[in-house]
Amino acid sequence: MKYQEAMEYIDSCAAYGIVPGLESIIELLRRLDNPEKFNKFIHIAGTNGKGSTLAFISTALMQNGYKVGRYVSPTIVEYRERFQIQGKPISKAEVARLMEQVAVHADAMEQEGFSHPTPFEIETAMAFLLFKEKKCDFVVLETGMGGLLDATNVIENTLIAVLTSIDKDHSAYLGESLEEIATQKAGIIKNNCVVVSACQEEPIEDVIKKTAYSKGASEIVFLNSKDIKKIKYGLQKTRFSYNNMEKVEISLLGSYQIKNAALALEVLNQLQRLGYQLKEEKIRKAFIKTNWPARFQILDRKPYFIVDGAHNPAAAKELRSSLEFYFTNKKIIYIMGMFRDKDYTTVIDHTCDLASHIITVSKKGNPRALSALELGEQVAKVNPMVTVADSVEEAVELSYLLADRDTVIVAFGSLAYLGDCMKAVACRKEMGKDTHGQ
Repeated sequence: MKYQEAMEYIDSCAAYGIVPGLESIIELLRRLDNPEKFNKFIHIAGTNGKGSTLAFISTALMQNGYKVGRYVSPTIVEYRERFQIQGKPISKAEVARLMEQVAVHADAMEQEGFSHPTPFEIETAMAFLLFKEKKCDFVVLETGMGGLLDATNVIENTLIAVLTSIDKDHSAYLGESLEEIATQKAGIIKNNCVVVSACQEEPIEDVIKKTAYSKGASEIVFLNSKDIKKIKYGLQKTRFSYNNMEKVEISLLGSYQIKNAALALEVLNQLQRLGYQLKEEKIRKAFIKTNWPARFQILDRKPYFIVDGAHNPAAAKELRSSLEFYFTNKKIIYIMGMFRDKDYTTVIDHTCDLASHIITVSKKGNPRALSALELGEQVAKVNPMVTVADSVEEAVELSYLLADRDTVIVAFGSLAYLGDCMKAVACRKEMGKDTHGQ
């Protein structure tokens, strides 16, 4: 199997949809001799902040000399980003080899009367094979959706179960109430693991505590916002202190990233208590080096062009908070694209009155994508200054034409189209185009 054939195969498996549950992945991994049993895991679940928290933790571990595998979804620019060793995506040849190895068993399962594994189950199996082969010291693992019934939750060797902020999302699969959603997310907690959680609302905290006690977790630590102090914001970097660690600097922007960084620091504290050697100066170096695409990421500065993966109500609130903090009284233009299975009306309510103009886009060829026209019609109920774009590239060009040098352009929503946005801005800068329209 070549890389293009691997991509065609995984695309064909999209017909099997999203099927929460572990039966299929357990059978698939059994046929692959259970590669997931050979690594130690830091398992991350939550509604928002999983990717950034993973990035802080894994970069710190790598900086301290450990070999780290990480598995993330969704990706921004390229498929290979799902599977990373030492922070770098694996090669196309490795993707093709792993896909072929797993596909043989996935197809055999269907022929023998089992359900065919979904794309996420196939990719999860590939990741476990990779991390076993590479003999990683740690695997930092991000759930795809939920936790309890997520394909990643077949693992048993969980050192630390990490819970980022939990809010409503994927309600069709995870439940309508916060308690139901929290029960799914807390499902990653295993016997004798340490649980480290972000600050949560009281009903969510209660669910996490009950789950941790029932599963026999060795310790539960909840972040306390009072322990995050001396915050100094900037558009190059942010500085804060957490517990006894003073003046920690991060280059990831957005007010919410301080919470993710503090959560990561607490995870690293707990690893030290488990006996792993981590040096403070290397953690500091790692945190300022940590980057994660499309999380309040600045691509251009005159005008500002920012991409942010705010695709649910909680993330939309955080995005608005960051924009109001960093860019008070600035003209703001949005490029916005959403999936139809998201609560896009609430996202619109939280954000769109802030903009002077909104350009809507859609990810062509993605069945989950809400059309730019439908999104534009919804946005117009809150803000009539809407333009429907035929493509992401057209939206980017139009945003620059509408902007002056002090404008802030913000592309946000579903991560599926933000990679195209980033490519369009990079291409524009390479061509040496004027960075503003006026």
